[in-house]
Amino acid sequence: MRIILNTNLSRLLGAAAFAVLLSSTMSGCASNKNAGANTQFDFGPLGAPAAPTVQAAQAPLAAIIVMDATGSPTFENERMVYRLNYNDPLQARTYANSRWSANPLLLVTQRIKSRLAQAGVKVLSATDSSTNIPILRLEIDEFSHAFASTSASEGRLILRASLFNGHALSDQKTVMRATPAPSADAAGGAFALAASTDAAAADIIAWLAGFDNRKR
Repeated sequence: MRIILNTNLSRLLGAAAFAVLLSSTMSGCASNKNAGANTQFDFGPLGAPAAPTVQAAQAPLAAIIVMDATGSPTFENERMVYRLNYNDPLQARTYANSRWSANPLLLVTQRIKSRLAQAGVKVLSATDSSTNIPILRLEIDEFSHAFASTSASEGRLILRASLFNGHALSDQKTVMRATPAPSADAAGGAFALAASTDAAAADIIAWLAGFDNRKR
């Protein structure tokens, strides 16, 4: 009888200990999930301009109208996209507890406008009453934190810049930039994508600087 009681008591204590451990684990998971629920990222302060891949031959255009960037519906919300290219590159995943402060289309548009203004270009909007001002349209094909392995990743940005004179296409350029991420998480991806956007803006400025030398 004593043996049976001791065995039952042992089982009861074991079950209780397991329940406490499970409860503690679930509580910890919930705490970790909620801890980063409100984390938001943007591109940070403007800072010094990035170096272009092609050096500008002359000053950029005096004035330009910059339209809001367009792209996949994936980029029309504040979710931060990442891809595990070493495992399944066709699947776009999103960070659960991290967001952009605005959708990437708006962030990229505003950053490029700021960089153009920093370079001395008068940046106008589509509602400004002006004629004979070149129009810049941007279309984003890729904007993600791309992982080549579990430890190596980069912020990848691919966009097409189209320059119009009225309704006529004057020129078009595809810009591809990839910046190594300092860490394999949302913060590292945000840093790398901000750097890639600044680098793309520098490429666009260098491209626009030679516009007067090209056939319209």
